[in-house]
Order: sequence, then structure tokens, then C-alpha cells
Amino acid sequence: MSGLAKLLMIAGAVLFIAGFLMKFTGLGRLPGDIVVKKGNATFYFPIVTSIVLSILLSAVFYFINRFR
Repeated sequence: MSGLAKLLMIAGAVLFIAGFLMKFTGLGRLPGDIVVKKGNATFYFPIVTSIVLSILLSAVFYFINRFR
């Protein structure tokens, strides 16, 4: 299997898991996430959720790389 295909499959799996967590665990609505509603438009910027996911993924990849 080529390196690009493997990378795309891993990226897809990571995005699927992140989407699942945000949908069913409430991870996408943490205090500190920015939500602006004006009329018919809504702007949502999940800054705290992004930071938490970044820390979790960094820890997971650190441990995967360490025991490899």
C-alpha cells in the first residue's frame, strides 16, 4: 500500500473519531467555545474544543511513537 493511501486512511479515521466524539459526548460545546448568533446567521468557533483535541491527539501520538 502506498504511503499516501495509508496517510489518507489514518486521517479519515481520526476525523471520523473526532466527529463521533463531538456529536455524542458534547465535546463540541465546551465553555469557552465562541458562538455568535445574529439574525439568520450563526458563527461557531470551537477554540477550547480544538485545544482539548490537540492535547489529546498529541498525547496519543506521543505514546504510539514512544512504544514503536
